[in-house]
Amino acid sequence: MYAALNAPRVTLIGAPTDIGAGARGASMGPEALRVAGIRTTLEAQGVEVLDRGDLGGPANPGLPAVAGYRHLEEVRIWNQSVHEAVFAELGAGRLPILLGGDHSLSIGSISAVARHCRQIGRPLRVLWLDAHADFNTSALTPSGNLHGMPVACLCGYGPRELTGLGGRQPAIDPADIRQIGIRSVDQGEKRFVHEAGLEVFDMRYVDEVGMRRTLEVALEGLAPDAHVHVSFDVDFLDPDIAPGVGTTVPGGPSYREAQLCMEMIADTGRMGSIDIVELNPALDLRNRTAEVAVDLSASLFGKSTLMRR
Repeated sequence: MYAALNAPRVTLIGAPTDIGAGARGASMGPEALRVAGIRTTLEAQGVEVLDRGDLGGPANPGLPAVAGYRHLEEVRIWNQSVHEAVFAELGAGRLPILLGGDHSLSIGSISAVARHCRQIGRPLRVLWLDAHADFNTSALTPSGNLHGMPVACLCGYGPRELTGLGGRQPAIDPADIRQIGIRSVDQGEKRFVHEAGLEVFDMRYVDEVGMRRTLEVALEGLAPDAHVHVSFDVDFLDPDIAPGVGTTVPGGPSYREAQLCMEMIADTGRMGSIDIVELNPALDLRNRTAEVAVDLSASLFGKSTLMRR
């Protein structure tokens, strides 16, 4: 059996950079999550946790976009490091948790997960928990910030430096991903999402049918041996409970809705890797957002508000 499905052996991998973002500060995210007690919280759930410390990479030069992309080479270097670190932990039978850092880093983590799944013959399901679709391209976004493009890059729409990190272009198919909590999408990006056929459960959908039904549909057809990757952008949450992000969007899931989402993912027994990204301590209140993120992470490993048999 896949080791991570039975007795999780977790590896924390810090990626302290805001290289792909517009606002500075997400580079402090990994340490904020550690200060909030992510290791001891997961260990309290019976999880073995190994903290590999932080990856290294280029500093944020704060330069404008060139040919539609900001800091492309620096983003490539960071994602290459993330890819190698995540792939190594998966190969060792461990469950990697990427502590970001901005969401452009998921290009490296998810391409590594997809590569691993191809090698061992397991289907992949990516659950993208985010306020944004992150399906922009250089032609669609004026900023050139690559944290708005990771899903597009993973699906093969982007610079060659990022679309082929895992040895296959595209790294994933649009059918592999389910986006939940979306509520901020540019007009051109919206058309592109529909053209590509992404399955998006936006906040109107969540409001209409509830979080339980949303997750039931998002998890439909999940194979018994599937690998579920959770890419958790902290701006998925409503800013009333998670103010410490650079791109807050009102109207996100409540604390209880988010807990239910995480608990239902845990119930699948198939989670094999996680990103926790876009936490910006510079914009937080007494590390409150980090504490919420850590608490929700525990729910991914079985913490529940209910006593169940």
